[in-house]
Amino acid sequence: MLLFNDMKGVILTNPYDSYQAQKHKVCRMVEEFNRLGVDTTVLPNDNFVAYVKEGNSVCDLQADFVLFFDKDRYTSELLERCGIRVFNNATATAICDDKMLTHVTLANCGIPMPTTLPGALCYNPQGELSDAYLQKAVDILGLPIVVKECHGSYGEQVYLVQTLDGLKRKLSEIKTKAYLLQRFEAASSGRDMRVIVIGGKVVCGMLRENNRDFRSNVANGGKATAVDVPPNVAEMCERAAGVIGLDYCGIDVLLGETPKICEVNSNAMFEAMERATGVNVARLYAEHIVNSVKSKQE
Repeated sequence: MLLFNDMKGVILTNPYDSYQAQKHKVCRMVEEFNRLGVDTTVLPNDNFVAYVKEGNSVCDLQADFVLFFDKDRYTSELLERCGIRVFNNATATAICDDKMLTHVTLANCGIPMPTTLPGALCYNPQGELSDAYLQKAVDILGLPIVVKECHGSYGEQVYLVQTLDGLKRKLSEIKTKAYLLQRFEAASSGRDMRVIVIGGKVVCGMLRENNRDFRSNVANGGKATAVDVPPNVAEMCERAAGVIGLDYCGIDVLLGETPKICEVNSNAMFEAMERATGVNVARLYAEHIVNSVKSKQE
């Protein structure tokens, strides 16, 4: 095994993320970096490791790369301005962190997606959503409708509304936040395919099924089983990762007559994927990172 004893890496984590899946991911990445001989430090992202000082970006880290397990685009962009390679890069992470921006970015790229409407942002908490606005959403999407806040993880902040009145109530609750409205793909209710792409190539996939919820996320009780990713789905996922510029991602594919990309996750968890498929996702990602950094240094 090729060792990288002269390489230093930092894993920056969100200090407020207490999910076990995230802790597991950090531990697995440290384990695989150690096997490659990389000197790895884990830091919570609440130490102002990068900031603007007297008009210039400055950084307190001494590292060849940062594995950024957070969604703070400001710190990641400042790290890049200081010359540190960040995985995933700041722009790609920001695109994936905003679900509507993900769809906008992938539009016109030959990638099937559910019909998706950008929600009208209401700056006034006392503002009233017009009946015409609500009715037009129903006319375009039909009922039920999937409502998603543009920022959220683990399948949270995702809602299924069955009626026009239900849509009005839900949007009245979240109208001051960024959100989207999406066609409900009934054929994929409670089931989808999660596909992992590393370095532009699909490495594994799993079928997620939940018979108690329209969301298939394992965090919400979904069950995961290994699946061979069909060539058309693999090509679609690899294209999406390339368009966004991701080194690593987990892509959620809705199933049906025409598979469609639903979400792209730049910091996708992989505990369930490794368990279901037996694929060492952490090792593949660690190897991709060190090889990418090494090639830049040569």
